[in-house]
Amino acid sequence: MVMRLATALDVPLREHNALLLAAGFAPVWRETDLAAPELSQVSDAVGHMLAQQEPFPGVAVDRQWNLLKANQGAARLVEFLVGPLAPGAKVNLADALVAPDVLRPFLTNWADVVRYFVRSVEADAAADGRPETAALLARLLAYEGVRSALQEPTSYGAASPVLPMHFRKGDVSLELFTTIATLGIPRDITLEELRIECFFPMDAATAKILRGWAA
Repeated sequence: MVMRLATALDVPLREHNALLLAAGFAPVWRETDLAAPELSQVSDAVGHMLAQQEPFPGVAVDRQWNLLKANQGAARLVEFLVGPLAPGAKVNLADALVAPDVLRPFLTNWADVVRYFVRSVEADAAADGRPETAALLARLLAYEGVRSALQEPTSYGAASPVLPMHFRKGDVSLELFTTIATLGIPRDITLEELRIECFFPMDAATAKILRGWAA
């Protein structure tokens, strides 16, 4: 009955396990490291998607926006904005976006982007009830300027069909929009929570710069 209810209500796999435990049963869904051999085909598929995204940036993240994989386009963008990352450094893209001293100095429409992004993290925290997601949300809200940005009115009727991320450093201006893909019919918690985010140029000038960096 627990299995049927969780399936009918489209309960996420992690919470599905929690319901089973609360009912006195063993969990049925695994949480496997993406680098584990049993997920090699999926990991290869994610790598293929990121490679296909070149020369434009692409990343794979987990539910708390911890970076799992990135293509060379993403590495080149980050290196241009903030410098190269230390090998093996753990990166949380939510912190990098919202904190005052990483991407924010170069993101001219930071308030608009962060207002949308933090709302999405709020939705995740409400949906999964995990302490890790709640801690991430609390950390983001504690950064300078975030709560005031959330109180600003949302712009409606803008000319752009999507909200771009407008980066500027020196004389270089980049406008990018993103898409987020998830796996179909996942049967592992890691895979259900996996997101593949791809960045695309909003204009020809941005596309030319990104292609030029890859040449």
